[in-house]
Amino acid sequence: MSQEPVIEFRNVTVRFDGKSILEDLDFSLGNGEFCYLIGATGSGKSSLLRLIYRDLMPDFGDVLAAGEHVTRLRERDIPFLRRKLGIVFQDFQLLPDRSVYENVAFALEVTGNKRSFIRQRVLECLAMVGLSHKHNNMPGDLSGGEQQRVVIARALANEPRIMLADEPTGNLDPEASASIMELLMQINNRGMAILMVTHSYDLVRQFPHRTVKLVDGKLREIAPGGV
Repeated sequence: MSQEPVIEFRNVTVRFDGKSILEDLDFSLGNGEFCYLIGATGSGKSSLLRLIYRDLMPDFGDVLAAGEHVTRLRERDIPFLRRKLGIVFQDFQLLPDRSVYENVAFALEVTGNKRSFIRQRVLECLAMVGLSHKHNNMPGDLSGGEQQRVVIARALANEPRIMLADEPTGNLDPEASASIMELLMQINNRGMAILMVTHSYDLVRQFPHRTVKLVDGKLREIAPGGV
């Protein structure tokens, strides 16, 4: 598998209230690579992800992702960048008044796809996450683990090159967390690059992959499973 970078940070600095959160940071994620991003609360992990999907701009430096020069994008082109990224949050962010099917379909409707394609793709994505049989259920009918699977299905809908997962197991019990990790491994094995923020060192040890730790605004490489 090609290790051509799908994410690159070049001398990136981010400051809040005069304090550097990220300082002259360099980082790259290879095509098809899985990488954990760990670090103390407030160390800047979520800020690093926000830079990738252009929810935050660096004070200095350049960010590139999915073939786009993120820091040079015009505002009107930001939605096109985000279609190349599958984003999974800790708190699900599902639409409570829409069914599982409708939640996944929404990601495709906003990009103007035809109804026949949307139906086919939604059912494909739900099959990938093992929830075909729940397509008519409402989010409130599902367990936390099942809701996160719907979020992952929605993130896969537009066939992104990269998945950004911000504490995807943070609200789940250990059994559901392990199940979500196994699903992410399957997705990664199909060739999708994944950058995952986590505070669960147990998962990092149980499912070892490349690991970087954010300390004092810099990234340090940690031996896989060695936290």
